[in-house]
Amino acid sequence: MADSTGSTRLSERLTGFAYRLGWKLICRLPESWARWAFTRVADIAWRRQGPKVQVLEANLRRVLAFKYDNPDVDGKELRTLSRAALRSYARYWLETFRLPVISAERILSGMHINAAGEEALFANLKAGRGVVIALPHMGNFEQAGAWVIDRGAGSFTTVAERLRPESVYDAFVRFRQGLGMEVLPLTGGQSPFGTLAQRLRAGTLVCLVSDRDLKATGVEVEMFGEKARIAATAALAVHTGAALLPVATWFEGDDWGAHIYQEIPVPEWGTRAEKTAAMSQQLARVFESAIAEHPQDWHMLQRVFTADLDPARLPAPRGETGL
Repeated sequence: MADSTGSTRLSERLTGFAYRLGWKLICRLPESWARWAFTRVADIAWRRQGPKVQVLEANLRRVLAFKYDNPDVDGKELRTLSRAALRSYARYWLETFRLPVISAERILSGMHINAAGEEALFANLKAGRGVVIALPHMGNFEQAGAWVIDRGAGSFTTVAERLRPESVYDAFVRFRQGLGMEVLPLTGGQSPFGTLAQRLRAGTLVCLVSDRDLKATGVEVEMFGEKARIAATAALAVHTGAALLPVATWFEGDDWGAHIYQEIPVPEWGTRAEKTAAMSQQLARVFESAIAEHPQDWHMLQRVFTADLDPARLPAPRGETGL
């Protein structure tokens, strides 16, 4: 046991060192060199077919089966897609490490976003109404966060998963705070729900990546023809009256694409839990459509679908205030 604990601590120290080195070194390397290196690492991971890659392919298999309405997914197409997804994921990390040195002008000019959605977002904020942006793990949502700040929304509040080692979590918090975000811990303290609700009632912006149930307190929905679990982000809109706006992000060549979808309204009838469940299902449908349109940019290397989860660890149905 002592040897195992020591090995775990060494692994965590090495992981923390690698992340700190990434933020310090990648910004100083020529972008072309760094991009080549990250693509190379992605290709090596793809060929090795480790556990995370297998989970990614299991998730993408559902996307392809849904997209083509055919459960018999072509293995070659799946492998080609998973390679593209890993390269996209590597680009996310490359840009995340480099984001502190990417100019605001580049972030603004490189973002291609639908005008109607952008107008709705800022109209709500200007009117003093809180907005909840709910995103899937697609494209570069860190860049999207920098865009919304540089575009004039001011700071917004988000929640960060408490990664291990603690130094990695601290580095992510400092990175996001440096961009102008308020970052709340998902675990290790009070539930972030109350603080998020306060921010929304004050008419500010909250941005949450929501296509995975991180605390086993989320909502079961149907997505890609199967049961899946996503965060109960919709509960914030139910409790506060804030606008729930689904958003998807992806890569467009060297630039970035995003779509802000129409608001998901709070139902007039039902309990809070029932309203949250209904809105969460609508949110899942939007995620489903966006992911099917840009499957190579869905970086879901964790289990989302109920069939893949350990039944003994599945929570009792709740889904009202879990994030």
